[in-house]
Amino acid sequence: MTETQQQAVAVLALNPAVDISYEIPQLLEYQKVCATKTAYYPGGNGINITRALTELGVPVHCCSTLGGESGALLLRLLGDTHADNHTWFRLEGETRLNTNIVQQNPPGQYEITSLGPEVPAGVLADMADCILKAAGDGIAVLSGMIPPGVPDSTYRDLAEKVAAQGGRVVLEASGTVLEQALEARPCLVRLNRYVLEMASGRRLDKHTHAAEAARAIQQSGIDYLCVSLGGEGAILVDGANSYYCSAPRVHKQSTVGSGDSLLAGLIAALREGASPEDMLRLGVMCGSTTAAHPGTELFSRDELEADLESLQVSSLDI
Repeated sequence: MTETQQQAVAVLALNPAVDISYEIPQLLEYQKVCATKTAYYPGGNGINITRALTELGVPVHCCSTLGGESGALLLRLLGDTHADNHTWFRLEGETRLNTNIVQQNPPGQYEITSLGPEVPAGVLADMADCILKAAGDGIAVLSGMIPPGVPDSTYRDLAEKVAAQGGRVVLEASGTVLEQALEARPCLVRLNRYVLEMASGRRLDKHTHAAEAARAIQQSGIDYLCVSLGGEGAILVDGANSYYCSAPRVHKQSTVGSGDSLLAGLIAALREGASPEDMLRLGVMCGSTTAAHPGTELFSRDELEADLESLQVSSLDI
């Protein structure tokens, strides 16, 4: 294992959230519905990835924003266990609140997100310094929705700076932010099927179609590109081949945080110098196990070990 692989991971969380999860019998138009269960979780892509990496035993430092009363709630939800691996930058507005509604009959899930508070240029500059210093020549994770006041070029600019100091970038984004960031040739990119369809301009109903579209992007200079396929599993494409791993059968409760958990698994395996097959296997197990938990409750490390080796990874030769 090289020195670079031993180094900690740094995660940028520009737009964290408090996730509120409701379980209800059924949504009824123009009627009040009483939730059978209500829960609050720390959320947002960067926060979820940090939590998942911590659960996997990966040393990680998160650079994040914090605003108002909802920001104070987010801190309480994270608890003391995350106090030492976070640097917080305070904002004038309120940390965003996300709502996840799980309907029992008929089964369904609805998600509502908000934009989050504006991030002033000065705070953004301080956060950039934080992530660059924390990443060093290790791994910097740039993930999640860009909040108000932040240019679409931010991830691309940071990716270029991380590469210039010898580090590797992991990216999860969409739209214009994704298009610009890909120009910096990140090491690892995770997309879901919908984002890949938007980027490629076509439907990707089959695994082979998703692998072909992923290959077209990977060949622009990306080491690994992962496409998450929800309950079907995921695809990982590298310079040599493309690989598919089906998801294990779980009792799905909530998909919130599953993609972040998948990405954390990929990062943990990448950091250890694992093969692409083992990267994909760990990522899929982390994502699927998270889906078996309510709200944004993530997997536990103990849940992974028993079934990890049972996951089959096949080469697609695409």
